[in-house]
Amino acid sequence: MITAVVGANWGDEGKGKITDMLAQEADIIVRFQGGANAGHTIVNDYGKFALHTLPSGVFYDHTTSIIGNGVALNIPVFFKEYNEVVSRGVPAPKIMISDRAQMVMPYHILFDQYEEERLGGKSFGSTKSGIAPFYSDKYAKIGFQVSELFDEEALHEKLVRVCETKNVLLEHLYHKPLLDPDELMKELMEYKKMVEPYVGDVSLYLWNALKEGKQILLEGQLGSLKDPDHGIYPMVTSSSTLAAYGAIGAGVPPYEIKKIVTVCKAYSSAVGAGAFVSEIFGEEADELRRRGGDGGEYGATTGRPRRMGWFDCVASKYGCRMQGTTDVAFTVLDVLGYLDEIPVCTGYEIDGKVTTDFPTTGLLEKAKPVLEVLPGWKSDIRGIRNYEDLPENCRKYIEFVEEKIGFPITMISNGPGRNDIIYRNK
Repeated sequence: MITAVVGANWGDEGKGKITDMLAQEADIIVRFQGGANAGHTIVNDYGKFALHTLPSGVFYDHTTSIIGNGVALNIPVFFKEYNEVVSRGVPAPKIMISDRAQMVMPYHILFDQYEEERLGGKSFGSTKSGIAPFYSDKYAKIGFQVSELFDEEALHEKLVRVCETKNVLLEHLYHKPLLDPDELMKELMEYKKMVEPYVGDVSLYLWNALKEGKQILLEGQLGSLKDPDHGIYPMVTSSSTLAAYGAIGAGVPPYEIKKIVTVCKAYSSAVGAGAFVSEIFGEEADELRRRGGDGGEYGATTGRPRRMGWFDCVASKYGCRMQGTTDVAFTVLDVLGYLDEIPVCTGYEIDGKVTTDFPTTGLLEKAKPVLEVLPGWKSDIRGIRNYEDLPENCRKYIEFVEEKIGFPITMISNGPGRNDIIYRNK
C-alpha cells in the first residue's frame, strides 16, 4: 500500500516531521518531485536536521530511501547531506536513485541566479537552486538523466551540443562567462563515481515491493498552492506538488496510492513571493514568527524569515481538495497558546462579493480576508497525547477548522519532537 504525505498550502507545513513519524511503519520512502530548493526540518533522537534531498525516513535502519525519477537531483548536494547525516551518528541509510532521475547541472544554478538578477524587482523569489532552469531543460528535452553518465561518448557529444545554445544566452543576454563542455564532462565523471553504487530501476523495484505487500511512503515537497497548474501561478515551483504526481514521479500505479495525508499548519506561513490573503505584518507577525516552528519561522533552505498569516480556510479547503486528502495532519498547534483571540480567514472578499472558493491568481491578488475570531486557550499544550485532554477552546478551534475545510483532521502535532502527536479517530 502507498501513503502520500503532501502539503496543503505554500509549503513549510511540517511534512518532514509527519513523514519521519509515519516512516516508522513504512518499508520504503520515496521523494517524487522537486529538488534541494526546499527543506524539511526534523527533530528526533539524533538531533535536529534540515533535509533538502534525502527522504525524511533516513533515520530508521529498516527503511530504504529512494530518489524517484521526478526529482531534480543535485548530486553533490545529495551526498554532502548524506555524509552530514552519517557523521552525526545516524546509521548509513539504504539508498536507491532512479536511473531515470535527471541531474541538476552546475549551469542550472548559474542561470537561476542570472535570471533573478536580470528580473530585479520582478523576480520570483527563487531559492536559486537551479530548479526552474532544470525543469525548463527537462521539458525542452535537453536535460541529462542519471543513466546517461554511463555512456561517456554520447554524453560528451550531447554536452557540446547543449553548451552551444547555453553560451548564446550567456554571451548575449546575461553577459557572463561561457561554459566549457570539457570542464563539465570532468565534473559529471565525478558525479558518476558518487552515484554509481546506488543507481537502479526504481519503478520496477517499487512494483515488486507492492506485490510483496510492502508499505511505501511518498514524500512531497512544498504544497498545493505552489503547484504549476493549480497553484498561484506564476509564483509557483516547477514540478507538480500534488499526490497524484507521486504516481508519475515515483513510477507507481495511481490506484495504489490509498491514503493521502495532507499537512496543514494551524496558522499560515509562506516563503517567496505571491498572493497570500491572510498575511499579517508588523509586531503581530514578528511575534508569531518568533514563537513559530521549532526555533522560529525561517526557511529551512534559505534562512529567510517566512511571511506569516492566520489560518486560511479558503486556501486550505482548496489545497486539501486538490490533493485528494483522506487525512489532515494539523501541525504547530502548540504555537498559538499565547493568544487571547485567534483570527481565522473564512472567506475572501473580491470586488465586493464574498467567496469561499479559491480563485485564479488575478482575482486572488484583489482578495481581502474575511476573518472570524475564536477565543484562545492561553496555555501550553505540549506533552498532551489524548484529544480529550486538550483545552476546550483548543478542541473548538480544531473542530471549527475541520468543518470549514471539509476534511477530517486525524493527527494533531503539538510540538517539534517525533512523539509530539495526538491521534484522533474519525
